[in-house]
Amino acid sequence: MHPPFLRGLERIDGPLQQVEAEMREQLASQSVVMRAIGEHVLGSGGKRLRPALLLLAAELCGYTGPRRIQLAAAIELIHTATLLHDDVVDQSPLRRGQASAMALWGNRRAVLAGDFFYARACSMITEDGDTDVLMIFADFIRLMAEGELLQLTGSFDPSVIEADYYAVIERKSASLLSGASETGAILGGVTRAERRRLQEFGSELGLAFQIRDDALDYSGEEVVGKRRFADLREGKVTLPLLFALKRCDAAEREAAAAILKTVSHEQLRSGDDDGVSDDDLAPALELVRRYRGVEDSIRRAEEHVAKARAAIAPFPDGPPKEALLAAAEFAVERDR
Repeated sequence: MHPPFLRGLERIDGPLQQVEAEMREQLASQSVVMRAIGEHVLGSGGKRLRPALLLLAAELCGYTGPRRIQLAAAIELIHTATLLHDDVVDQSPLRRGQASAMALWGNRRAVLAGDFFYARACSMITEDGDTDVLMIFADFIRLMAEGELLQLTGSFDPSVIEADYYAVIERKSASLLSGASETGAILGGVTRAERRRLQEFGSELGLAFQIRDDALDYSGEEVVGKRRFADLREGKVTLPLLFALKRCDAAEREAAAAILKTVSHEQLRSGDDDGVSDDDLAPALELVRRYRGVEDSIRRAEEHVAKARAAIAPFPDGPPKEALLAAAEFAVERDR
């Protein structure tokens, strides 16, 4: 089944299947546990947005050769490694509607599996041999790690501001999509200006995608594979709450700070937030509702999508460009 933004573009089916096969081949290991975790994680599916962006950006720039398969597989392995590590950091029992690797095999094995994914991806990039590509991959790996540390530093802190939030999502989310798009441009051998346009497209798409994800967390609807209000339970101060905190009065801000403190104490006491109920979160959720945190976050995501569309406007029309534009629309229209 195609990701929503690729339906109707069956011609990319073959390359995506090749990417899947390449990832599984790269995860061959003497360790029975490593093979089991690899099959579990890859078998759970996913949007495959990042390899799709690389494949489409390369095609937009005139390249359809074999290098795009290997590099698309490498970028998805890196993304998967971050998910393995994120689940350990966040102590998340679910991933994509099923038990996370952390829940099934424990923290130590999940972290080591993530390291293995990273190592295999790095081998693939080194084998490709393009120093420009190598620099892009090294840069977004560094940025993603830095973003995770920045997010942890700002957890449970009501004094976080919008600039802090963007510093996190630019690194954790936008850098990888930006790198995927720019890598495709490099494969196509286009000009520096065209590379920058595709890099900007990926970055703006990544920002829109993450902001939409953060808005969905406050929608109150059950999302497959994720608890309701998971970000707030984990102390993450994301854009919907930031809008509310910026607009509310001092008493309301103190109430929100008290909730974050309660969640933090529960994390310290029991190692997770299972003791925090929806009722405990209710005052903060009401602030987000009253001050239109979700609606205005979605509007902000739409602004980033408009910038993404503008970035690739000069490229010639055709199926690859149509698919990239559809990906941008998907970033703000998706419901999970």
